[in-house]
Amino acid sequence: MNAPPNVAGLDHYNLRAPRALLDEMRTFYCEIVGLTVGERPAFCSFGYWLYAGGRAVVHLTESAPGEAVAPGTTFSHAAFNCSGRSAFTRELARLGIRYQVAQVPQTGQVQLFLEDPAGNGVELLFADHDE
Repeated sequence: MNAPPNVAGLDHYNLRAPRALLDEMRTFYCEIVGLTVGERPAFCSFGYWLYAGGRAVVHLTESAPGEAVAPGTTFSHAAFNCSGRSAFTRELARLGIRYQVAQVPQTGQVQLFLEDPAGNGVELLFADHDE
């Protein structure tokens, strides 16, 4: 690949589950692991952002109605802070790699969602002004 994004580091990982399990996971990560529930943008889906050291490091997202979530399979994606979005998206297009684009409410950050060869979710997170 000619133009991979410039990755600054791991941003967060995301777990998806039905609401009841999501609440249990929130309790576990807060009471056992020591994370705290904090501010979360107004996404369409329900969820929690759990913080450590002032950073949202675990995102818990409610699964869609009817979405099958078996025990041990709540992993949604790992997210990486990146820069160099324009060159990277041109390279993805050149290689025929499919991805979805979204924007984080309130922050304006641009999210690129794709899958690795094993089907694991990957989010590449770019500042809103990164071109």
